[in-house]
Amino acid sequence: MRPLRYSINVTLDGCCDHHAIIPDEELHRHAVENLDRADALLFGRVTYEMMEAAFRPPAGSEARPDWMEPFARTIDAAKKYVVSSTLARVDWNAELVRGDLEKAVQQLKREPGKGLFVGGVKLPLALTEMGLIDEYEFVVQPKLAGHGPTLFAGLSKHVDLKLVSRLEFGSGAVAMRYEPRR
Repeated sequence: MRPLRYSINVTLDGCCDHHAIIPDEELHRHAVENLDRADALLFGRVTYEMMEAAFRPPAGSEARPDWMEPFARTIDAAKKYVVSSTLARVDWNAELVRGDLEKAVQQLKREPGKGLFVGGVKLPLALTEMGLIDEYEFVVQPKLAGHGPTLFAGLSKHVDLKLVSRLEFGSGAVAMRYEPRR
């Protein structure tokens, strides 16, 4: 069974707005390592459209630094599943996921492979409610944003986590990886 892994950048005060995070080479290298642990990505509509606008060739290639290119190539080539009830179609190595989310994700997890990687805010909240995420990584940025959105707002129950690894970056960010206590 493929594990479903989630990783997100978050400020010390819980903000997960990607505009509040300053990207750097070390963080992008870490993100590529995370993506290399997955056979496919699982995105909601908002995250899919944001990633496509930023990383689908030739989007933004002139505006981004060279060190961002390995991440851009990795995400461009990745198989993507997009959960959306509003999109009529997707491309960019993607297919739509419709219907019963829990059953669809359970089926994706049953397929052979290294793993699935989920991004975003709303979709991971729904998957957490269903108990489907096998690993959480929070890359905590040394910054206070003073605004939202915040992670897991509206979560209906506590989820106890066990720390499995910790990695400090030169920027002062800390990646903490957790597994749910079952």
